[in-house]
Amino acid sequence: MKKQFPKSIVDEDKYNRFDRRDNVFGRIKNDEEAPFYQQGTYDRIDKVLNKEDGYSSFELARAIGGWSVYDYFTEAFEPKTPDKDKNIMDKPILSPPSKDPEVLTKETKKAAKAYGVSSVGVTKVDPRWVYTKDREGNPLDHLLNYDYAVVMIVPIKPETIRESPGFSAARASAVSYSKMAFIISCMSEFIRHLGYKAAPMGNDGALSIPLAMDAGLGRLGRNGLLVSSKLGSCLKICKVFTDMEMVEDEPVDSPLLDQCHSCKLCSSACEVDAISTRTEPEIETACPSNNRGIIRWPVDHYRCYQFWLENGSDCSSCIAACPFTPD
Repeated sequence: MKKQFPKSIVDEDKYNRFDRRDNVFGRIKNDEEAPFYQQGTYDRIDKVLNKEDGYSSFELARAIGGWSVYDYFTEAFEPKTPDKDKNIMDKPILSPPSKDPEVLTKETKKAAKAYGVSSVGVTKVDPRWVYTKDREGNPLDHLLNYDYAVVMIVPIKPETIRESPGFSAARASAVSYSKMAFIISCMSEFIRHLGYKAAPMGNDGALSIPLAMDAGLGRLGRNGLLVSSKLGSCLKICKVFTDMEMVEDEPVDSPLLDQCHSCKLCSSACEVDAISTRTEPEIETACPSNNRGIIRWPVDHYRCYQFWLENGSDCSSCIAACPFTPD
């Protein structure tokens, strides 16, 4: 039986599946009591532009351009094949040369690498990590019908992240999201054309971090993000759910990063004290966007997003400060 180490940081009596409308980005649209209700990151951009190096109009335009595929190719995140096809040739549905789960897993991981991921893992879909509803309030129980998740890491250039909180770091993050849309679209078509179902997801559908932990791709850090041995938190996570039978990867030997007990560099780097400075993780929450029942260093996402509003862009300073971020 596969070990599920993330269970050790879950209090089953307090934990419930999360409604995506309750995270900080969902509350922008749905929670009238949130201090940032209906406030977008670029709303006060006129007060931020050219305030210092890294905040020029050119840098901002590059950041916005980096979101283009993620923002406009929304069909990349749909469980069905996109309706519009520029190719004049029909595509065949293939019979895979083997139905052996080990072979299917190997070939699927090979495809993920070919499409540009830095690492990939496979895990069974744990129902606890599937959102109850999406940001529009639509139920997501149909995702519980998929057996496996192919979880993929999209790298971000660490040298650019170190320029946070300026616009160039935001651009690096944006480009990784557009790469995410490209990768999950390619992966889903690969799986579908072998005759299996595929449901591609970025941050939507299910909680990416615990799925990545289950798939052996890293641990949960003090900064509230996945930390991998190779990339630190200079990464984005995407996944594809499928009914294709695969072989699971083992999670790493501890769900929380041991070094985070003593290292508080990310806490010090945060300009709004959104990251816990306590030595030990705890089950208490820091803001309404934290799910209950998780033992970790809670992050105050309200403070974090309100800094984004002041900054006119997102922020990656906690990632830049992490000692696991590559040189």
